[in-house]
Amino acid sequence: MAGLSTGVRTFVSERLMARNPLSRALFDREAERLAHACEEMASRFQRGGRLLAFGRGAAATDAQHVSVEFVHPVIVGKRALPALDLSPAFTRWLPAIVRDADIVMGFSEPAGDEAVEAAIAQAHALHACTFALPGPRGDFALNAPSLDPFVSQELIEVLYHTLWETVHVFFEHGGVASSHDVGASSFLYPFLTKARPDTSSIVSEVAASIRAKAADDERLRAEVARDQADRIAEAAEAVRRRLDRGASLLIFGNGGSATDANDWAIDCVSPPRGAAPIRALSLSLEPATITAVANDVGTDVIFLRQLIAHGRQGDVAIAISTSGGSANVIAALEEARKRDMLTVALLGYDGGEIVRRGLVDIPIVVHCDYIPRIQEVQASIYHVMTEAWRQWPC
Repeated sequence: MAGLSTGVRTFVSERLMARNPLSRALFDREAERLAHACEEMASRFQRGGRLLAFGRGAAATDAQHVSVEFVHPVIVGKRALPALDLSPAFTRWLPAIVRDADIVMGFSEPAGDEAVEAAIAQAHALHACTFALPGPRGDFALNAPSLDPFVSQELIEVLYHTLWETVHVFFEHGGVASSHDVGASSFLYPFLTKARPDTSSIVSEVAASIRAKAADDERLRAEVARDQADRIAEAAEAVRRRLDRGASLLIFGNGGSATDANDWAIDCVSPPRGAAPIRALSLSLEPATITAVANDVGTDVIFLRQLIAHGRQGDVAIAISTSGGSANVIAALEEARKRDMLTVALLGYDGGEIVRRGLVDIPIVVHCDYIPRIQEVQASIYHVMTEAWRQWPC
């Protein structure tokens, strides 16, 4: 086992570091174009447009993620912007509701998705601004940053995070002309006049900011590879041993972390050709159950109630949390401990209450205090863990 541990640790470290050159190449190349895309998005939001996102399989979780970030921005004081995830029925939903001021964002794996491409083309014909992430055709079309689906998805997550982080710059610094009276809220946005301002300096600053955000991710991945590879390898091995004995993974989190839980579970049950599926559930993928429990009992037990229903002795409970302090995550972990489940958590900041109270067997902490960067590096961590399970299968 000691030799295997060394092998897994080396694998984890190398795979994390392999993301960084691809990240640098992508954002050095695309930062200026992304800045102009932010400007166009801001203009369309100002005209009443919405972000309409969609994808299939694991790519649908990116549509979930980008939608929640725009509607519920974690940056304090930023505007809630209208965004919807149309993934469950996008081929019908999109043509029924799209308007010419809308922004349409289609997600797919590197190999492409003909249904997503057709929907993007249809939206473009209706004068929506279109993003193909990745894809061959769109107002913003992007070649896949990697042929590896995990790496491609991670870098696209960084990309759309930079879009919602920086689109607000054009609202705040006079970069958007108003096509209508902003009414009673005008005192909040005195720069929104009918004249189109010169945005060249803003675009340049936004492009520099986007490159800096990607560089922060690269630094954090390097820190995790240096300081946390042993812990990640330990978690990968411990989970694999449980899987070998018939365990299931129960994964959960809130908001953007909910979409990561969904993504991780889908990755587990949808392996590459020739690989065996990994038994996994996402407790964040059940909106009827979550809203029923939240309405009838309270939000603190939305994962606890599900874990009581699904968790078995010997299973693995995996929490994803940026803060490490969410009451509903803590309640589920406490119950998992009572049921003799292995507990693992992907955390940010200093690990929060989960680390202080020792609520998990193996905590993996991204030491950062900015939620988008935490989530992006957490995605790299759970993808590398999944790669490790396939490299050394049960």
